Amino acid sequence: MKFSDIICSRRGPLSLLVAVSACTLWAVDFDDVKTTFQSSREWRPTIDNRADAVMVYGVGGNPSDSKGNRNFEARVQSWRDHGYTVHFMTGIAWGEYQDYFTGKWDGKSHLDEGQVTERGDTIWHGHMVPYIVPSMNFINYLKEAHIKRVIDAGIDAIFMEEPEFWARAGYSDAFKREWKEYYGTDWRPQHESPEATYLSNKLKYYLYYRALNEVFTFAKDYGRSLGRDIKCYVPTHSLVNYSQWQIVSPEASLASLPSVDGYIAQVWTGTSREPNYFNGKYRERVFETAFLEYGSMESMTAPTGRKIFFLTDPIEDRAKDWDDYKRNYQATFTAQLLYPGVSDYEVMPWPERIYEGLYRESGESDKKIRIPRFYSTQMQVMINALNKMPAVSDNVSGTHGIGVLMSNSLMFQRFPLHDGYDDPQLSNFYGMALPLVKNGIPVKTVHIENLGFDATLSDIKVLAMTYSNMKPDSPQANERLAQWVKQGGTLLFCGTDTDPFQAVDEWWNRGDFKYDTPSQHLFELMGISQNAREGEYKVGKGFVRIMRSDPKDFVLSENGAGAYIKNVQALFENVEDNDNFSFTNVYFLRRGHYIVSAVVDESVSEQPLTLSGLYIDLFEPELPLKKKVVVEPNSQALLIDMSKVSDFKTPRVLAASFRESDEFIAKHEYSFVAKSPSETDGVARVLLPSRPKSVIVDGEQVFDKTDWDQASKTYLLKFENSPQGRKVSFSW
Repeated sequence: MKFSDIICSRRGPLSLLVAVSACTLWAVDFDDVKTTFQSSREWRPTIDNRADAVMVYGVGGNPSDSKGNRNFEARVQSWRDHGYTVHFMTGIAWGEYQDYFTGKWDGKSHLDEGQVTERGDTIWHGHMVPYIVPSMNFINYLKEAHIKRVIDAGIDAIFMEEPEFWARAGYSDAFKREWKEYYGTDWRPQHESPEATYLSNKLKYYLYYRALNEVFTFAKDYGRSLGRDIKCYVPTHSLVNYSQWQIVSPEASLASLPSVDGYIAQVWTGTSREPNYFNGKYRERVFETAFLEYGSMESMTAPTGRKIFFLTDPIEDRAKDWDDYKRNYQATFTAQLLYPGVSDYEVMPWPERIYEGLYRESGESDKKIRIPRFYSTQMQVMINALNKMPAVSDNVSGTHGIGVLMSNSLMFQRFPLHDGYDDPQLSNFYGMALPLVKNGIPVKTVHIENLGFDATLSDIKVLAMTYSNMKPDSPQANERLAQWVKQGGTLLFCGTDTDPFQAVDEWWNRGDFKYDTPSQHLFELMGISQNAREGEYKVGKGFVRIMRSDPKDFVLSENGAGAYIKNVQALFENVEDNDNFSFTNVYFLRRGHYIVSAVVDESVSEQPLTLSGLYIDLFEPELPLKKKVVVEPNSQALLIDMSKVSDFKTPRVLAASFRESDEFIAKHEYSFVAKSPSETDGVARVLLPSRPKSVIVDGEQVFDKTDWDQASKTYLLKFENSPQGRKVSFSW
């Protein structure tokens, strides 16, 4: 099958494994932007956070933001005038598209193209802004009214965010028309049967796959007609989050589109604080969930070689308090840094909301204030650390080589419930992943859609999987899994295969395939009984262990994961040349002179991690030097280890709540310009060869001998930040 056949096929991305095996990876030239952020506003001194690039949002702005300049070209120019690389972002499922829905664009009302629930209610994102059933007419509107305009404005990178179709939707006339076109049959209400649910969600999945392909292909073709190379990215929530929130999106299948240059992993407090079950307890586990979310995005893109930005947000959509935001920001921020191969970041969305919004001062107070100085200072220190954060080949601590299989079809079985089978809070996924994370195992998520890439399973020694919460979209998935096991892989299959989606009309029970469940096909390929009982089986050079329990049972009850963990450990230690399986409550990674660490609770120990040496603490706004750092359970740390700082003879800024530029170094002098948003505190630890005699900020002598630390050879610099820049000069 040719790649063009895949794109033109009615089944589209749902035959992705064939596409992957038939295609070679294309070369992608990435730009040099390391940090970015999104804003619907024009440049203002209070939001000038000094990332490399800004994604100016929407031709008409952001529908959630009633303020700011609505003129797109003027907003773009305002950021360019202050030295930013400017990109474009807008939603593909929602946006300032009222001119389309009200008929201003083509003379016809299109309000019937919103996503509609069984009750007949349109799902709205804002006033006159429904979540969209992306018809070809709407896609043409995006091309002509938005994409062409932003390219004409000189934009060379386009970010189409959040391709989202709610699982509870699928009842509008627009969706019924798309069903008829796609399947060639009359629409079937999804609540009537598991099969109707599965077919409905496959169509939702395809519609946004088609929409992105159409829009990005147009952008690249139009750019080429002007002699320009337009980059196209998809900012998207993780598969973990979309599955938990009951949203359908193309996710990993976008790897089959040559028009997609990369992704933004939209992970933040709002997604990661979604509660889950572990040890029978239902609660938020922000660090652990974020770690799995970032992991699912990293593993989705790594085999393709594409660029990915990791997002964090210092606040979130829900109105909380500043203490809550700070604590959870640290948790998600640490989780992203534990993926050493990723070093590109969206440092924040909506700086206008972060710097200028009003939120509760604390959990005990109803008083609303703007971001406290201590938090804005710490946040800017963390952001500027991202500007310098290196990608490294070192691994995070813990036992490596254990994976959990996942698929886009996780999103297909979430809503509505059928035949009384429930998977509360995605527990069939968390049942395999959380017990490992809680024991200090940096588990890797593995996407079925990427099995066609050799790199996908290259580092996996033991792979845990189930078909209780997802189904393989083609027989090739099982063929590749069976081949991997025969060549020496170890598979742990967990499942009763009793969920109602096992019997949907799909490839495993169609045509020449006569299987009751997709696992029967997998087991037959591996040479074991189709209805194999619980136990261990030798398959070629590899092994299969079958547990006849659905993984949700491992987390819904107290101590439910014991047998699962013992099986993972035994299988891992059975693999030749593997190290012993280790249990810990600590995650630890060095990235150059940075230390990233987290200690989890509900683990094998409640002991803290204690570090001794000399460190700069980047989670405290005063940038204190510490000889001992204690990281308690359910907390994290980001440090600079002074013993790993190289070349103490060359002056430089080690940590700062501003971004330095225009550096000048002479024999006894060092100077730079410091820029950061107004109404924030400037603080820095500056490395110098010896104690300075003079420290001048904008012509004013500010030297204070008490700010010099001889042990670290750093000077603690403090002043009021300015987006225009402070000229800082040291001499010694």
